[in-house]
Amino acid sequence: MLKANQQTLLRQCLWLTQRYAHSQVRVRFAPSPTGQLHLGGLRTALYNFLYARHLGGKFLLRIEDTDQTRLVPGASERLVEDLLWAGIEIDEGPGFGGRHGPYVQSQRTDIYSKAIKKLLQNGTAYRCFCTERRLELLRKEALRTRQVPRYDNKCRHLPAADVESLLAQGAPHCIRFKLTEHEEPLEDLVYGSVQHNVSDNEGDPVVIKSDHFPTYHFANVVDDHLMGITHVLRGVEWQISTTKHLLLYKAFGWQPPKFGHLPLLVNADGTKLSKRQGDIGIQHFRERGYFPLSLVNYVVSAGGGFQHRAHAKQQLLNLQELCQQFEMERVNAHPSRLSPELLDDLNRLEIGQRLAEPESRLELVKQVQQLVKKAYPEHSNLDLAEAHIVDVLNWSSQRLTLLQDLTSSKLSFLWVKPSNFELKDLSLEQLISLLTDLDTLQDFQKDELNVKLKKFAKTEGLKFPLMMKTLRAALSGLKEGPGVAEMMEILGKSVALDRLREALPKTDINRNRQIV
Repeated sequence: MLKANQQTLLRQCLWLTQRYAHSQVRVRFAPSPTGQLHLGGLRTALYNFLYARHLGGKFLLRIEDTDQTRLVPGASERLVEDLLWAGIEIDEGPGFGGRHGPYVQSQRTDIYSKAIKKLLQNGTAYRCFCTERRLELLRKEALRTRQVPRYDNKCRHLPAADVESLLAQGAPHCIRFKLTEHEEPLEDLVYGSVQHNVSDNEGDPVVIKSDHFPTYHFANVVDDHLMGITHVLRGVEWQISTTKHLLLYKAFGWQPPKFGHLPLLVNADGTKLSKRQGDIGIQHFRERGYFPLSLVNYVVSAGGGFQHRAHAKQQLLNLQELCQQFEMERVNAHPSRLSPELLDDLNRLEIGQRLAEPESRLELVKQVQQLVKKAYPEHSNLDLAEAHIVDVLNWSSQRLTLLQDLTSSKLSFLWVKPSNFELKDLSLEQLISLLTDLDTLQDFQKDELNVKLKKFAKTEGLKFPLMMKTLRAALSGLKEGPGVAEMMEILGKSVALDRLREALPKTDINRNRQIV
């Protein structure tokens, strides 16, 4: 127990030291453009952004595209679009300016060529001429003997004369970095003291490939140093590689940044999130109709970084509030479980917040209008009046999760006005009388409406089921759906009465409007 408390205290002291050790915090999000941004990537970008803004620092975007075989056309542009959609402001990056560019690694090959010369000159790197065939034989032999495949460092010991001769022959080669023992533990901003000696399990890693492109590890270290990165916050899966990076910093004679590794995001049942699930991409959530702030709060709720308030009512914090309240020492060091039900709750909260503001309310109305037109392209007689949509949104804000839910077939009566209606089982005079009765209702709620409708049917000597069937047809043109009283409540008094008036014979409309 004492050891755990000491580690917590050490992390807090370390965090406070970092807070004041640099004149300006500089962090970066460095995705590979090999697919779409997913929840794990958004979490990494978001926590970097919150940390930087909390301390008045800068957030950089760097595109790590050194693996040219896996590039997806347009992926970089979509990544930027998703970040901006989430409210993450980019201070420096491709298309955003900055004094440390270019911010795309494939455009920095000259920089890496100069950097690797330093390591070749000081003897911490060497050229490797091993063929792919030899490396494959090493892998097979390791697997046969049930060992972890690793390079045997053969070319580390090549005489200089042999190296010169092979170079003169134009022999293809890569450049490897000499791993050494790393005794000092990593002081992780999230996990505390972490010890991992990479040379025990790995051979010398490739830092410049035979195509002259750098590997992730080399380019990462060079770029972070030259871009002035002070803190590296990334997924815990990179923690095991950090020792390798620290050795590279030492070989260059550079001061390394501080490192913090974010725990895995996992499903509610504890299983690991997978890109193959298809439903963790940010585009998926956007297409479903989730709003940015609800998704951001969803990610934050799982990862920690904020003071826990017991029994506190669920809140939706804006980005400014999140930046102000973020505390690195409160980030969870255990896997972060995501609860889809929470995301639904948060999205309902955001719909409610947007309804409360005139400008965002108008945007919601426009979104609903577009969704309805798309859902019912064959109908020209749609009810898309702003006041009607606002009434529907107010009704649905605590019932439905997504705006798209409003276009489900069972709610089509909200938008599609009935046509070719014939008055049956209810006389013209009875309908006019009912309109007059309904118009006097102050509480246009389901229970009150049911009482009123039953009383009217009894007074007029009408069969209640037949009357309700006629009213349903007049209100919606549907044979099935919610109860008539509920339907009238959802439509609202003004729209419900208007639709009943429109059910009156056309020749009597003017006279009947005067009556009711």
